[in-house]
Amino acid sequence: MTNIKDINASKLIREASSELKSVETVKIPSWARFIKTGPAKMRQPDNNDWWYMRAASILRKVAVDGPIGVSKLKTKYGSKKNRGHRPEEFRKGAGKNMRVI
Repeated sequence: MTNIKDINASKLIREASSELKSVETVKIPSWARFIKTGPAKMRQPDNNDWWYMRAASILRKVAVDGPIGVSKLKTKYGSKKNRGHRPEEFRKGAGKNMRVI
């Protein structure tokens, strides 16, 4: 018997995101087209369907790790901030996206 950990993560997220597009309760908010996904990012995502990809990724993460809070998800989706000539520092991702999803 297979479980969610046995399935290829990227393939699962791609297929789940395409399924989430057809679900009426999962819609992109109007403000989501203009925001960054974290303080370390310079621009908004290039992919127009990033909201569904992030929702599918969060669903997989919750299924794998069990009860998980927004703080842990912010750490997972964080990245290094480019600070010019100074060394890079880690910044957590934006939390509102995850709470709304």
